[in-house]
Amino acid sequence: MSKAFVSETAPSAAPPERMVEEGANPVTPEGMAQIDAHIARIETALRTEANPLLRETLARDLRYWTVRKASAEIVPPAGDGVIGFGAAVTVRRKGRTQTFRIVGVDEADPGKGLINFRAPLAQAVLGARAGDIVEADEPLGEIEIRDVR
Repeated sequence: MSKAFVSETAPSAAPPERMVEEGANPVTPEGMAQIDAHIARIETALRTEANPLLRETLARDLRYWTVRKASAEIVPPAGDGVIGFGAAVTVRRKGRTQTFRIVGVDEADPGKGLINFRAPLAQAVLGARAGDIVEADEPLGEIEIRDVR
């Protein structure tokens, strides 16, 4: 049999550690609540889980969320009409209107309109105000800022 089809890791190998970014972890108040909920859920699961492999995975995830909480900095929305972290923004670009909120890395869920503050679209509009036209590199193109909340 070809070596390509042979497993290189033991079935009982611990799961790889989750990557944690260094530095500050800006979060919205809702993002902090999500982190707290992840920690509580995992701690509850660890109290009852008997499977050693699942326990290792839960322990790894608990380490990740504990580090993320320790580095979390709650950033309230500025509320001064300038697009910043936590702002809800409505833009028009490429013939369509889009509304999203700029949030932390762990909170991002594009399907729910929550985009990571490091995403190209968020980076393009940070610092703009309603009525501004932002010229961004393709594929973003021209972005008209319609509303900031």
